Amino acid sequence: MGTAMHETREARVPGDAVTTEAVPAGTVPGSGRLRVAVIGGGQSCEHDVSLATAASVGEALEARDVDVVRLTIGRDGRWFDGYGSLGDGVGVSLTAAVGILSGCDVAFPAVHGPRGEDGTLAGLLDLAGIPYVGSGVRGGALAMDKWTTKLVARELGIAVAGGRLVDARSPLPTVRSFPVVVKPVASGSSHGVTVAHDDVELRASVTRAGLLDERVLVEDFVAGREIDVAVLETADGARVVGPPLEIVVPTGGVFDTADKYDGDPTFLLPAPVSPAEHAALREAALALFDALGCHGVARFDFFLSPVHGLVLNEVNTMPGMTATSQVPKMFAALGTRYEDLVEGLVLAAAAARAAGQVPTGAVPPRAVTMRGSAA
Repeated sequence: MGTAMHETREARVPGDAVTTEAVPAGTVPGSGRLRVAVIGGGQSCEHDVSLATAASVGEALEARDVDVVRLTIGRDGRWFDGYGSLGDGVGVSLTAAVGILSGCDVAFPAVHGPRGEDGTLAGLLDLAGIPYVGSGVRGGALAMDKWTTKLVARELGIAVAGGRLVDARSPLPTVRSFPVVVKPVASGSSHGVTVAHDDVELRASVTRAGLLDERVLVEDFVAGREIDVAVLETADGARVVGPPLEIVVPTGGVFDTADKYDGDPTFLLPAPVSPAEHAALREAALALFDALGCHGVARFDFFLSPVHGLVLNEVNTMPGMTATSQVPKMFAALGTRYEDLVEGLVLAAAAARAAGQVPTGAVPPRAVTMRGSAA
């Protein structure tokens, strides 16, 4: 496969001069049709969200005359050829599914959460020798584990909320002051995340989070603005940082699952940040992208606190990718259409195969500069 063509577009960032970014133009190299396997569903609580991402990604690729092969992982772990969870797929064995995948040029694992985004699918594709969109085993596993992600962030000098790792089956820890945020270590879409204001709520919150992961984080509540930044890796290895997006949440609240999928969240794009804040967000996102070993695209969620400054919340190595999701909105603000973004990710994976970097997750990491201890 050849590499993707690129064009230069200008993008304004708040408080900054006009910056020039390389953005995938979305031109399919060669004369043959690209055959891409789009995998959706999965066994996590993000099954339905993953189905939506997979459907949207598949439609975007078909609009670019890409031959799309749809595979779905059911909630019970069974594989389906087609949209199995929607009732019109054909059940297949894992061996048969790998055979289908092997007949494709690239796989797009649009599966969020554990047993998908956490490096599980990347490992399967690595062993089968199939190039794929997104982070490899290391990047997916590190980023999915919020405790480990924050250990890496501290080494980079990026502040994180104070807190502790607890076992949901063990006695509750002593909390110095409330409120605290309680969350499963490995989950997404804010499932199992609650704010506890006293010991009674803490017990209930740990129990709830423990239903998704026996390892639970109990963190100090960080009052501040929620600002997200995305990093996109293009076919030539360049990295494009999208404009910061602010999620407007009620004072004293959290952007929870209901807000994300049942409500009507308010986004400010670009987020109104100072030049110094924009530079800090960009630097932190790139440093984490490299240190964790991310590839393809990743979203980095931060708080901007008047007390603590920039504080990392979490990292998503397969963020929501429907046309109305946060990451596509960020790059749309740079002039990149949704179809261009999706196809560009596929072309980058195909280019890695052409360059002999198979699997995608085996691309050597860049050097990362340490910046001292966390605040």
